Amino acid sequence: MPIDPSYYREIIMDNYSYPQNKELKTDDGEYDQRHMASDSCIDDITVQAKIKDGIVQDVRFDGQACTISTASTSILTQLVANKTVEQAEAIIQNYFNMIHGRPFDPELVDEAIVFEGVAKQPNRIGCATIGWKALEEMLQAHREQTTKEQEA
Repeated sequence: MPIDPSYYREIIMDNYSYPQNKELKTDDGEYDQRHMASDSCIDDITVQAKIKDGIVQDVRFDGQACTISTASTSILTQLVANKTVEQAEAIIQNYFNMIHGRPFDPELVDEAIVFEGVAKQPNRIGCATIGWKALEEMLQAHREQTTKEQEA
């Protein structure tokens, strides 16, 4: 049964108006962070992640961003909380597949499914993925650091 598009809009607007985890932690050394900015939109955000013992313990963000960027990053912070690095990477990969119109697992993207229509709006793909790309970079850096430590 198809979902009413107004329901999707409601979720997006709720996460834009009342974003979750939209406050950066002071730099206490436990958070990695990435600054991301768009050339074609107002999006200019910083995403922080606390990844410890292979678990994404916390993800936060702040900055100025459009509705799609803010809402998608808010949902991201909730989806990956307390997930393993591998689980978070699977969620991100499925989300990117969805955004680009490729096959994906709806259960993994969970509430982020509200952005499925972005695949039909190429000019919004950057907005819908900016926070996700930041976390993807931090997960990759964490994986590389863990590999180096294990080889030492």
